[in-house]
Amino acid sequence: MRHGWWPGLAGLALVLAAAPVAAQQRGAGPLSPEQIDKMIPKHPGYLGAMAPENLNKPRPAPGFDMTGTWFVDLSAGFAKFMFGPPYPKFLPDAQKALEEGQAAAKAGKTYRDAIGQCYPAGMPMIMTRVWPILFVQKPTAIYMVAGFVNSFRAIYLDGRKFSDPDTVVHTYNGESIGHWEGKTLVIDTRYIEPENHYIDNGIPVSDEFRITERITMLEDGKRMQIDYIMTDPQNWEGEWRNTKQWTRQDYTDIGEVECVLANNAHLPGTDLGNASVGTAGTSGETER
Repeated sequence: MRHGWWPGLAGLALVLAAAPVAAQQRGAGPLSPEQIDKMIPKHPGYLGAMAPENLNKPRPAPGFDMTGTWFVDLSAGFAKFMFGPPYPKFLPDAQKALEEGQAAAKAGKTYRDAIGQCYPAGMPMIMTRVWPILFVQKPTAIYMVAGFVNSFRAIYLDGRKFSDPDTVVHTYNGESIGHWEGKTLVIDTRYIEPENHYIDNGIPVSDEFRITERITMLEDGKRMQIDYIMTDPQNWEGEWRNTKQWTRQDYTDIGEVECVLANNAHLPGTDLGNASVGTAGTSGETER
């Protein structure tokens, strides 16, 4: 299965497995341990990241603890949310998208407004939305919850391998596996969903898109740097590189946020918002 829409292959399997259980519930029968067990997704061959046995395994000390709330540094200008320029050498479809996106932005119009249609921003764009991001670091994983529509990401540190490419369900933030190289956290991410998934102003990604992040904590512990190395042989040649910094924000929290299309109709800069006021609108990044 190359990719799947939520609930995807795994979710569909759970629904089908639960169907006879629901019928039995209507018949007032109790659930057996086997039926309950079938309702819980498993990871054959390894413990869950929050299993006490996994958390308590002896491990080398991490290079740093990024637990906290962070905000991408835009002090050099709002356009720094983007990952280019400089850009790699794009292949024809991506080059066309770059040119069309730049022309639309110059004309004050939207282009490929997937985020405004409630599609997830996805990696790497979720890392630069104008909302703080919460990281909770454990010995086995780092969990990320973004203020922007509560986008979730898990970075596994417990030594597990990537999922089987023939059965994995692609997601917008992908599957992330990390390891420590001294004081640097190295994260490899693959299995990223390409449907309505763009970088910068509409540059597409394919199901061969991969990201490597090298994260370091700067000396004062209040700034964090991430070096990105992105490859996608269907859309550009070689590596697309970018470096961004974050600042620790101790006086904010992440609350619940939902993307509702009816609400987006009131946001200037989205396709729906522009249509509702009958204008061409703007590129919309300030609302995202």
